[in-house]
Amino acid sequence: MEDKKTYYITTPIYYPSAKLHIGHTYCTVMADAMARFKRLSGYDVRFLTGTDEHGQKIEKCAIEAGCSPKDYVDSVVETILRLWDKMEISYDDFIRTTEPRHIEGVQKIFMKMYENGDIYKGTYEGLYCTPCEAFWTETQAENGICPDCGRPVRKMQEEAYFFRLSEYSDKLLDLFRNNREFLQPESRRNEMISFVEQGLEDLCISRSEFDWGIPVPIDEDHVIYVWLDALSNYITALGWGTEDDSLYKKYWPANVHLVGKEIVRFHSIIWPAMMMSIEEPIPKQVLGHGWLLIDGGKMSKSKGNIVDPEILIDRYGIDALKYFLLREYTFGQDGIYTNEVMLKRINFDLANDLGNLLSRTVSMIEKYCGGIVPEAKTKDALDEELIALVTSTAGRVEDKMNAFQFNMALEEIWVMIRRANKYIDEKTPWVLAKDEAGKDELNTVMRNLAEALRIASILITPFMHTASDKMREQLGLAETEIKWEDTFEFYQMEGSKVSKGQQLFPRLDIEKELEALEEIRNAANEK
Repeated sequence: MEDKKTYYITTPIYYPSAKLHIGHTYCTVMADAMARFKRLSGYDVRFLTGTDEHGQKIEKCAIEAGCSPKDYVDSVVETILRLWDKMEISYDDFIRTTEPRHIEGVQKIFMKMYENGDIYKGTYEGLYCTPCEAFWTETQAENGICPDCGRPVRKMQEEAYFFRLSEYSDKLLDLFRNNREFLQPESRRNEMISFVEQGLEDLCISRSEFDWGIPVPIDEDHVIYVWLDALSNYITALGWGTEDDSLYKKYWPANVHLVGKEIVRFHSIIWPAMMMSIEEPIPKQVLGHGWLLIDGGKMSKSKGNIVDPEILIDRYGIDALKYFLLREYTFGQDGIYTNEVMLKRINFDLANDLGNLLSRTVSMIEKYCGGIVPEAKTKDALDEELIALVTSTAGRVEDKMNAFQFNMALEEIWVMIRRANKYIDEKTPWVLAKDEAGKDELNTVMRNLAEALRIASILITPFMHTASDKMREQLGLAETEIKWEDTFEFYQMEGSKVSKGQQLFPRLDIEKELEALEEIRNAANEK
């Protein structure tokens, strides 16, 4: 049997200084949809997420909470795992940077870089932002303000170990110029070329004024600084440098690192340079997505302007939230989040278009065909048009998914769903049912609608697998395996017994929901 093609996709490892918000959820939902799509398409997928648990900010949070840093991160990681469980995220591995497998791997990476002459000891003086754990030059931190988070920086001087990042400028420029796909979207690639052309400084990779971190193996007065620690997770999770590195050999290099645009620089400059230093292959692609904006700015735990995804899931269901996040925003661009836009998407797309199509079709098959999907014996231009559109949709969805255009992939599916709804109005089955002479055509209409819904149930699986399962139950397909290749074949379900179930997505009273969400937000802000 031929081995499946592998596909390794990662999210950033999230910083557990507080509960995650819908912005983190957006990235993880995209990665999950892609992982599910690739599995459905026949790939052997490895999907990694996790938490980045070291650093001064965590140490500070723990002191304020009156506990140890490890106890502090354990409590936050518990909420993250609960959220991913609630969101049915299909990760294959969850890496924590406090795990022995990661600590040992990072120390081996440090030693290999050191032995290859890429690490030296010196003194660092610069402007430091504690919340971002980042050093900045005077030019970058204009007026003493961090360019990333907008908070004050402080002058700091300390002995540190450095990575000779400056030595890799030419190799990185070659990478960006000769491999346009390595970093996307194009705007991010251009930013990074410009950044490297301005001149790279060597990178501070250790700290000595706090100890919540991985000890430097050759100098235990220092801990390994955040980016060498955090970025290494993508290979320590695969067992790089251990006796059992079979996962590393199988899945590396990663197909895609999916990251927010604010950390593109670390993933597209520092990370490939580290891999060059230890003489390992670089990842195939880094994709930088945009931010979800609220109240005119980026969502941020520190600003307190966050949307709690758990509240939305409890109220509207996981599939509604996933659909909204993937359908509303264009990959790579910032998007504005409002409750009203989300609620309208749920009503118009999910309740009106998809839910209504399923409900009408199953009701009519029960009413006109005794609940059994009939045989199609006739065919006219409208039938042929519907069949051609439905059986060609999967190919267009594949193209959009492979380009990470989740919103456009869903739009292709919804073009098909809206066409099927229009087909009902064009064919007027309630009129055909009044005359025995229209029986064959009526059966054809019922069959075509059932088949369109069967294919829709497969196409939406990467995005809304629970809704897909509910659809298939009503269509009498609960026991039939979901196969992507079945989206290209039309007639497959003659004799299936349908059974009307609960509404897939109940219609919402938008005004009432907006009031309720505002009350919840106000109550949360008062705490």
